[in-house]
Amino acid sequence: MSPDARPRPRIPLRLRRRPERWERQHPTWREAQPAVIDGALKRALARPSGNWFVLGASDGIGARRAFGRTVAGVEVVAWRDAGGRPVAGPGACPHLGAPLAEGAVRCGTLRCRWHGLALDGGPFAGWEPFPAYDDGVLVWVRLDAAGGETPLPRPVIPPRPAAAGALAAVHTAVGTCEPEDVVANRLDPWHGAWFHPYAFVDLRVTGAPSESGGEAPDAFTVQVSFKVAGRAVVPVTAVFTAPEPRTVVMHLADGEGRGSVVETHATPLAPDDRGRPRTAVIEAVVATSDRRGFALARAAAPLVRPLVRAAAGRLWRDDLAYAERRWELRRSGRLPG
Repeated sequence: MSPDARPRPRIPLRLRRRPERWERQHPTWREAQPAVIDGALKRALARPSGNWFVLGASDGIGARRAFGRTVAGVEVVAWRDAGGRPVAGPGACPHLGAPLAEGAVRCGTLRCRWHGLALDGGPFAGWEPFPAYDDGVLVWVRLDAAGGETPLPRPVIPPRPAAAGALAAVHTAVGTCEPEDVVANRLDPWHGAWFHPYAFVDLRVTGAPSESGGEAPDAFTVQVSFKVAGRAVVPVTAVFTAPEPRTVVMHLADGEGRGSVVETHATPLAPDDRGRPRTAVIEAVVATSDRRGFALARAAAPLVRPLVRAAAGRLWRDDLAYAERRWELRRSGRLPG
């Protein structure tokens, strides 16, 4: 019976028969072959991005305050013009280099706080905008000099649930590593129940690409249960793919929340004061469900979003330690595999 034809239980929770001690779960180190993870990573890094980088959450770039972030070493300022469209461009004022992110936005115009130079989003006084794109959840900026690829007219955005029936939340964390270390972490689904036992149990990878990729879909399929409380869990089937070099998507293919996605975007920032690379993990959770109670969750979105962000934050405290460790091993030439 196909997943779509399977009758859906009235209550999504399951009770595990008995708790399993962490050290007694099935070891996954033999299945988590470094060559398979590395092969998937190399293929992801080779895919085109069109020079697009995730700048931040859509609701974090507003019409009254400027937003500033250094992306791939490029200082960027962003705001919304009079029509509500995102505008992005160099973060230094063309007059004397003032930080434009500290300026004020009024009626779609950004005014520099040093001498009052006004920018409405168009070229002016040597300031040239960067292409920007709002996909409804995230705002992207195209940096052709930093990306070095053939530009694309819009970013590579994975399929998502329809916005009208979804609840979206975005969490951002910063680590000392490069984007490829974040992507490598997400292309290792085998670590889930071992490294995050507070969140996942009964994890089994049922499909993975070969070392070279080949004809099969370049995806990892995972059966896993999300822990709720005690023995209560929610079992799902998740599929991990990397549509572009700085993005990994977890798509819920079966189980509660089918159709929901978790997008992990890795945006390179400026190096720290020791010259070490820094990467922003900008993770978008876009959840959907046709259960009646989900409408209540959407109605209570201002209360639910902080809970979603907190859960993502706990996972990324661990996963950034993984990514940072991987970068340190690569830097010193000690990465196994």
